[in-house]
Amino acid sequence: MTGQQDDFSHLDRAGRAIANIARSPRVTVNVIVGACILLAWLLLAAMAIRSAEGRIAGVSAPGDALLRGLPRLPLPDFLERFFALCLSPTPLDGSLGLKAGALILMWFLMAIATMLPSAAPMIRTYCEIADTARIKGEPVVHPLVLVAGYLGVWLAASMIFAVLTLAIHASALPSGMLDPVVGIAGALALLIAGLYQFSGLKEACLKKCRNPFSILFANWSARPIRVFRLGLAQGLWCLGCCWALMLVMFAVGVMNVFWMALIGLFTLIEKQTASRVPTRLAGAILLVWAAALLVVSR
Repeated sequence: MTGQQDDFSHLDRAGRAIANIARSPRVTVNVIVGACILLAWLLLAAMAIRSAEGRIAGVSAPGDALLRGLPRLPLPDFLERFFALCLSPTPLDGSLGLKAGALILMWFLMAIATMLPSAAPMIRTYCEIADTARIKGEPVVHPLVLVAGYLGVWLAASMIFAVLTLAIHASALPSGMLDPVVGIAGALALLIAGLYQFSGLKEACLKKCRNPFSILFANWSARPIRVFRLGLAQGLWCLGCCWALMLVMFAVGVMNVFWMALIGLFTLIEKQTASRVPTRLAGAILLVWAAALLVVSR
């Protein structure tokens, strides 16, 4: 847009601010993505505090003492109900559908908190290309369409993780022995995650995540559906990098907020580092950990 279309001098200060945001959506997408990440972490932290309070001292997870010392802020009833559905190993009131929906939302919040920050370079790259196209007067699709495609992949993955969570709980309930089942499932998750760190598919997906410019530029489009599909593609590459790391949560406790932060930080570093050393080192640690957990569980 140029000329008269770009002249907002006749508007008041608030109007000019809104017009500038509409013209350059980078601020909008940064605010919305940042707010989503912050909200996801706040909800997960609140859920982690309630999870720590509900565990007895003999089965406390790392960081429980710190979590119990944090203030327990009052929350709306619907959030307390949501937390209860996620944290209970059995469906409340026999409502399996509600528990499944709550688990899907819980895993999706975990994906937003841990994976969306690692997508920031990809989103920023899209915004830079979009700014160049806008200066040339070319039509541009809003970056949030790209983000929606990216998160759509993780929403689908959250459904799978929720099903796995329900399956582990269901297999443990008949015998009344939850801990051994969870321990064996955790060891298996660590084994899969460790082996995957050495796979060619992992390396191929990492290369795609590390170089978003060439993919975004080569597939640039002014059609929203194609940009959404581009977001889906980027989400698939990210899922290919990180799905196995998300399995680690089955070993450390799904609501272990400290491990969520560690996985999110490692994912961010891994995608920004060209060296294979962090990936291979993490794989070796996970394999040793899997063997140790399997021995303890048996």
